[in-house]
Amino acid sequence: MAKQKIVIKVPMASDKSRSKAMALVAAAGGVDSVAIAGAGKDQVVVVGEGVDSIKLTSDLRKKMGDAQLVEVGEDKKKEEKKPDPVADYTQYYYHYPPPPPPVGVVYDSYSRPGSTCSIM
Repeated sequence: MAKQKIVIKVPMASDKSRSKAMALVAAAGGVDSVAIAGAGKDQVVVVGEGVDSIKLTSDLRKKMGDAQLVEVGEDKKKEEKKPDPVADYTQYYYHYPPPPPPVGVVYDSYSRPGSTCSIM
């Protein structure tokens, strides 16, 4: 089944009502993406497979008020082909500089005259 694009006009005056409408639509089964469109940001665009546009519109009417089904059609976006993982095999080499040479510690055991212990 091909993806379908559904456009529903819903009166949404505030950001709160827009998020409520988007949450209601996103909860429906088969929905892949939801977007707000239109000049007055009063249209909900739904893309998905097997989405019931009539049920979606009636649910929006119940929760949001007046909702009108504007358009139902096939989604015209081209599906991007994923490149073959075998053909797109790229190997990266990183060249790190060599580590610095170790710093030697020299203990001066002759710092105190008459001292026989080299630790103290």
